[in-house]
Amino acid sequence: MIISLDMSSDTPIYVQLRNQIVKGIGKGELKAGESLPSVRQMAQDAGINSMTVNKTYQILKAEGFIEIDRRKGATVCPVRQGEGAFREKLEAELELLSAEACLKGMHKDEFLRICEEMFKTMHPAESEG
Repeated sequence: MIISLDMSSDTPIYVQLRNQIVKGIGKGELKAGESLPSVRQMAQDAGINSMTVNKTYQILKAEGFIEIDRRKGATVCPVRQGEGAFREKLEAELELLSAEACLKGMHKDEFLRICEEMFKTMHPAESEG
């Protein structure tokens, strides 16, 4: 998986890194049980501070996307059924995206088509061990 960060973006680097790793897991580029690079290696490869990578890994761990073991390092967790907290987050984010789409003149059918196309690019079953 290739990480591409936009250093001039308003989005913090740790958020960009988190989002790319989550997308990689969702698309099946990173599989359950697969090891992520060490904090030091990821920082070196991405050209960022190791504290930024550490923050990203801690967030991913808290969200249940990875687990961290002192001996094995960071590994991708198996796909799990959605939790109540995730559903609330999803609904809130979709509500905002829906509002923005409406305000920009997008029709419901187009919005749903885009959502469906994005969802089809994900391969969570391939992420399972």
